[in-house]
Amino acid sequence: MGIAGAGNSGTALATFFGPRLALIWGWHAVFALALIPILLTLIFFTIFAKDSPNQPPPKPLKSYGEVLREADTWWFCLFYSVTFGGFVGLASFLNSFFRIQYDLDAVAAGGFATLCVLSGSFLRPVGGYLADKFGGIRMLTVLYVGVGCFLVGQAFMPPLWAGTLLLFLCMGFLGIGNGALLQLVPLRFAKEIGVVTGIVGAAGGVGGFLLPFGLGSLRQFSGTFAGGFVLFALASMACAGLLVIVSKGWEGVFVERGGKAAAAGQAA
Repeated sequence: MGIAGAGNSGTALATFFGPRLALIWGWHAVFALALIPILLTLIFFTIFAKDSPNQPPPKPLKSYGEVLREADTWWFCLFYSVTFGGFVGLASFLNSFFRIQYDLDAVAAGGFATLCVLSGSFLRPVGGYLADKFGGIRMLTVLYVGVGCFLVGQAFMPPLWAGTLLLFLCMGFLGIGNGALLQLVPLRFAKEIGVVTGIVGAAGGVGGFLLPFGLGSLRQFSGTFAGGFVLFALASMACAGLLVIVSKGWEGVFVERGGKAAAAGQAA
């Protein structure tokens, strides 16, 4: 799932090529050109994609209600809204941030944004690997704290080189966190994985919408991006603390200590 999730590297292509193409042909042409890879993907998918012969039967609509009654569903939604939501939200916002904060033109800002997005995209499979090796709970706790520290540093609005480094590391940690979290979800909801990943993924999308909206609104209100970065840092730190508390009820049930997969026959 970590490897498949690295497909969000398409965001990096958008931040890199979008401003450059718009400079030549305008933004209307950019959206028209985006149809080409979309249509090619549709054709390729239609020809080569096949359903698994061992796919489970379709889940009825009431299955969503059943998993929504599970507290762990909501915890995973919260955690993913910060990791994936943070990644998507920053990816869509960094172009504007670099332009406004560091007075860069659209092409240069897109280049810096792309560098940061690449970090989160290509490190996502690493998150899945490290979670398998060391445990998703342990990895996520460290990652949430790291993200909070990087964002606090960014709140001081350092020079361009330092800000780029902090955001590069922050996006990398968020990408690793995406892979680490998706190591835990199927361990907890092995029989409802399709339903739960859909719900959790939607929560990540909501987080991705709220973050740039909040950063932009706070900047408009206060005149600086600092408040938005501090609030995001606090949310990440809070997730670390909540994960430590909640995971005490997970260890020994469907995961071992630290979040590693439980031995066969141990999971409830």
